[in-house]
Amino acid sequence: LNCALGATLMRPYIEELSKVAGEVAVSCYPNAGLPNPMSDTGFDETPDVTARLVGEFAQAGFLNIAGGCCGTTPDHIAAIAKAVSAYKPRVSGDRFFTQMLDAA
Repeated sequence: LNCALGATLMRPYIEELSKVAGEVAVSCYPNAGLPNPMSDTGFDETPDVTARLVGEFAQAGFLNIAGGCCGTTPDHIAAIAKAVSAYKPRVSGDRFFTQMLDAA
């Protein structure tokens, strides 16, 4: 999933997708929250907020790939990378990537 939603609103979709995706990798690229034209950056979530939420997805085993879309900055991406680095990728997706590497 990417764009359109911030991580808060994306959670139920990522969770469900991780349950039904089987061997297919699950990626998550949320916005830095919903667009907000009144915000200085156009989005409300700080790097810490976005990273905490995406880190929770990784901790729950929902993700293979994480990143950021609209409104995310290099600081957001660095914080997301740090937050997810403590967790292993989603197990089903691990098998998927291992099979891809073995086939290469």
